[in-house]
This record gives sequence, structure tokens and C-alpha cells, in this order.
Amino acid sequence: MKSIDYIVFLVYFIIVSGYGYWIYRKNKTGQADSKDYFLAEGSLTWWAIGASLIASNISAEQFIGTSGSAFALGLAISTYEWMAAATLMVVAIFFIPIYLKNKIYTMPQFLSQRYNDAVSTIMAVFWLLVYVFVNLSSILYLGALAVQTVSGIDFFYCMYGLAIFAIFITLGGMKVIGYTDVIQVFVLVLGGLATTYLALDLVATTLGDGGAWEGLGFLRKEAADHFSMILSKGELMIPNGEGGTRDAYMDLPGLSVLIGGMWIINLNYWGCNQYITQRALGADLKTARSGLLFAAFLKLMMPVIVVLPGIAAYVLFKNGQFQTEMANEAGNVIPDHAYPVLLNLLPTGLKGLSFAALTAAIVASLAGKANSISTIFTLDIYRKFFNRNASEQRLVTFGKLVVVAAFIIALFVAPVLRNLDQAFQYIQEYTGFISPGVFAIFALGFFWKRTTAPAALVAAVLTIPLSTFLKFQFPEIPFIDRMGIVFLILVALMVIITLFDPKSKNNPKGLAIDASMFKTSTGFAVGAVIIFGIIAALYTIFW
Repeated sequence: MKSIDYIVFLVYFIIVSGYGYWIYRKNKTGQADSKDYFLAEGSLTWWAIGASLIASNISAEQFIGTSGSAFALGLAISTYEWMAAATLMVVAIFFIPIYLKNKIYTMPQFLSQRYNDAVSTIMAVFWLLVYVFVNLSSILYLGALAVQTVSGIDFFYCMYGLAIFAIFITLGGMKVIGYTDVIQVFVLVLGGLATTYLALDLVATTLGDGGAWEGLGFLRKEAADHFSMILSKGELMIPNGEGGTRDAYMDLPGLSVLIGGMWIINLNYWGCNQYITQRALGADLKTARSGLLFAAFLKLMMPVIVVLPGIAAYVLFKNGQFQTEMANEAGNVIPDHAYPVLLNLLPTGLKGLSFAALTAAIVASLAGKANSISTIFTLDIYRKFFNRNASEQRLVTFGKLVVVAAFIIALFVAPVLRNLDQAFQYIQEYTGFISPGVFAIFALGFFWKRTTAPAALVAAVLTIPLSTFLKFQFPEIPFIDRMGIVFLILVALMVIITLFDPKSKNNPKGLAIDASMFKTSTGFAVGAVIIFGIIAALYTIFW
């Protein structure tokens, strides 16, 4: 990068850090409060909630991981974005009212209230393991990979820099994260759109003439096999990272993306995930729903930012460009190199903006994930088992120490992931080892009063062993389908165990739910209809 690029990035860094510090000082009170620190209770507006959801979700795993998967799989990977928009509407209508009515602040807290401490603790440990060893580590790895490719700075220095920046933001608490995310999402969308425009323009220049619009036409022509949303077996063979190929159907198995395991992935991620729901748990119902609606509209446009560049890189690679840059030391094609390679093509100044956008996404996601790790460990492990009488000040201080500890662990784990070809698929698959159990426990806990704690405990204990067994005994089953199978088995077991328990008929821990909880305002209903209409149109066009 040139000097002007570093100046642009430095300006971004100063603005975000300065604004975060101002928010921190403005809202700082004499006595620290754990709910205020971890949840920013009652202080986030709908636009801050929506922007924070997207800023925390759209990170290196999307910019780098999704673009890499788009290089390999094409537009089909957009199903994660578009189905997420639909899922946000389901969560806003059915999940959020239950959380808010029952004053839920953490996911383990819900499990403790609805079932018992055993179920809550087991799932808290599972969440912490996945958040630290899969999510936080992979985001840090992908972020460092991108920063290294663009700046030329050593991979390990990139990791350390990103971790320190994220720690600085995270230690300010949820208020700082939420409001700095508004700036971050603006920068990442602006920089992301600039990268997409220039990538399409380069495609047009390379293959013929014209601008970005003509480049989009070249994509449809040169990569026709990359514009199918519903893949069949053997339809598309993709790099496996080892010099060979494998069937893309194993990553996105046909109709399962519409009516199968993809729903489990999304409902678990958007509805039963501390990392995400934390943004809405401190707000009132109207504000929370409006924030989720805003986030859903933003999700619809994300493929323009994170998918089209990957397909553009594929077309350019197919036509002889980036042959060296897209390969690893062994000469094997690594799809995750696609987005960083494109960033190096940007002109001076704009590269700095896009670099800032990418860093914004990485830091926002790292901060959000670290805050959730801190929240669960502090409120559901430390306070419950080690210091029941901890003061509010003590909880906040301990939460900050957990943030630092989580990043230290992630710094050791992240380098191990350097041999992955598609880190996005790694994240989805290994998060999916607990997703079926989590969603089964939450879904039955929400909507079936009879569901008992022993039934939930069985699902919690079996979700990882059952997922592991199916993965290694039946490797021919796509991981999304495997999640659906595990979910159905666990639900069946939970139903059987509950029905054989005579005490379940008068379960005192069953939630009181009535239809009025799920009523929405006219404005929200109109917005939701528009969201579902757009999704239906997109799948119809690109079927």
C-alpha cells in the first residue's frame, strides 16, 4: 500500500477509536453495572442494533470466507445471506418476545430458567469452546490473512494488531461496540461496494469492453455454472485445497438449503446465539424488532459485497490472471485468497478505504464475539460457581480479564488454521456439531410446555457425539443434511423422554405463551412481506 492508503486507514482508526472512547466517557457512571457493560441495556436504538448485528456478522469469514466460497461454489453461497434475512423475521416475530418477556440476558440463563443448571452449564461450556476455538480463532486467522495479503506485513504481526484493536473496542462494553459498529458497517459497505465495482470493471476490461454493468454480464456468460442457487450432485466440482476436486453438493446439498438443515444453521445462529441476540436483549420489543428488520434488509444486499467479487476472481483466474496469487506454497488453488488478491488491484486511496472496511468488519466481529464469550463466562460460569456474591464492579473487571484471555487463546489457535482451503465451510461444519442440539432444546423449550430437563440434558450430551459419529461413519452425507438428521433424532428422543415422564404434564418450568406476544406492528408486517417477496423472487430467478 502507498502512504495515502495508510493515511486513510489511520483516519478511520482515529475516528472509530475516538468515537468509542467518547461513547465510553459519555455513558460512564460512578458504579459499573454488569447489565450495562454486557448488554448496553436500553441504550441502543433500532438502527444501532441493526448495524451492530450486521457489523458483527459480516466479518473476515464473509469478506474472505464467503468470497472464497463464491470463487468455488458461485452464487449458491448467497443462500447463507438470503436465508438469514428470512430467519431474522422469524426470530423477530417468535423468539425475541419470549426472551424479553422472561427477562433473558444470556442464552445459558434461559436454559437455567426453563430447564435446570446442568443443561445450562453444559451448553455454556459448549458455546465457549465453539466461540473461542472455532469462531474467534477463525475470524482472527482470516483477518490476519487478508491484512497480510494487502499490506505485506507479517501474518503474526497482523494477528497481534487486530487482537489489540479489538480488545480496545471490547473493553468499552456493549455500548461502545454497538455504536462504533454503526461507523464500521457504513465503512465496510462503502468499501465493499467499491471493491465489487472495480472487480466487475476489471472483468469487463479483461474480457471485452465497458464498465461494471457489462462486467456483470460477462460473469453470467463466463461463469454460467456459478449462477445456480440449487446444486445437484456432480453439478459443480470445486478445489479441495490439496490439488484435487470435490463435489460442491457436499457443501450445499440441493433443496436442503431451502427446506432442510440450512434452517437449523440460521435459526440457531440468529435466534439461539448469545453473540447475535445480545444486541437485542437490552431493548424493548418494538426497538428490537425494528433493528432485526433493518438487519434483514442489509443482509439482502450482502451478496453484492461478498459474493460477486469471488465470482469475478474466478472468471479472471479462469482467463489466466492470478495464477500464482490464488495458490499456496504447494501450488494448490486456495479459494480464500480471492478477496485479498482483488484488494491489491484497487487504486491508491481506495485501497486504503477498502482495507479500512475489511479491518472494520474483522474488528467488529472480534469485539462482538469476545463480548459474548466474556458475558457467558462471567455471568453463567464465574458468578454461578465461583463467586455468587460478586459485586457489579467485580463482574465487569473479571469480564474484561476474560476478553484478554480469550484473545490469547485465539492467538495460539489461529495459525493452525492456515492450511484450510475454505475457512467459511470449516466454521459452518464445526459449529454445526452443537447447532442441532441447541436448536432442539430451544425450540421445544419455547413452544412445548411439557419438555423436561432430563430430555434437554440428553440432547445436550448427545449432540456432539452423534454429529461426530455420523461425520466419520457416513462421510458421504453433506454436513447440512447431517445436521438435519441429528436434529430430528434429538427431537424424537426429547419427545419420547418427556412423554414417559408423568411429571411433564404439569411442568412448572413451561413458558407461558399466548398469541398476543407474536403480534407485530403494521410497519413491521409490511417490511417482513417485502423481505420474503424479494427472497422468493431471487430464488425464482437463479433456481
